[in-house]
Amino acid sequence: MKFFFALIGLLSIPVISLGTNISKELLTSNGKTRAYYLYVPKSIKAANLAPLLITLHGSGHNGLSLVEKWTEIADKEGIIVAGPDSLNSAVWDTPVDGPDFLRDVVEALRAKYSINPRKVYLFGHSGGACFALQIGLLESQYFAATAIHAGALREGVYWLIDYADRKIPMGIWVGTVDPFFPLSAVRDTRDRLTAHGLPVELTEIPNHNHWYYDLAPKINREVWDFLRKNELPADPKYREYQFQDKNKK
Repeated sequence: MKFFFALIGLLSIPVISLGTNISKELLTSNGKTRAYYLYVPKSIKAANLAPLLITLHGSGHNGLSLVEKWTEIADKEGIIVAGPDSLNSAVWDTPVDGPDFLRDVVEALRAKYSINPRKVYLFGHSGGACFALQIGLLESQYFAATAIHAGALREGVYWLIDYADRKIPMGIWVGTVDPFFPLSAVRDTRDRLTAHGLPVELTEIPNHNHWYYDLAPKINREVWDFLRKNELPADPKYREYQFQDKNKK
């Protein structure tokens, strides 16, 4: 892998206040102004370290689409939830959308709120699910665990498994009739991960298709029950990458 690394300046400012106390925030990452949606429950106390959940939206959506589905559980469990926007809403891509951008969101929030650095989690749906799996492998010592709905690793990125210095726990939820991620592809992802020693929990939802939003309350409850039991064994370590510029030959 060829690498380059760019210094990052951080600037986090609230720009829009949305319903249910969700705000839209901006920060500067790798020289670009980026947006994410943020929900901080009123129950969060400065004296207590809160877990942080980073949600990665599906293709064609934005960060709000997942954050708004997590507010109820966030209130009950005291979770801070942040949903970044991918640069191109149709796709999550490396290096423009991560790992650096996601790290920058986490660090901006840690500078402002009392967050438990050993309990920072990833959750993604569809395109965001595929990206969450990849980021979890690249930054296995930074994120405590990864959970997804409707996603899998493509054949061409299985080599990323070798980058997981820590056997990061992964939870996968998929419908048995998902037209975009058939069970054979999802089970193959599970098998490839477990063959490398990663603990994977696969939940197959009978007669469920790709649509996450109607079942979000039930799925999120199960996802959080999976994520909450995982914690980094030591303070987070972020691995810096220098990715080859795709525009250069």
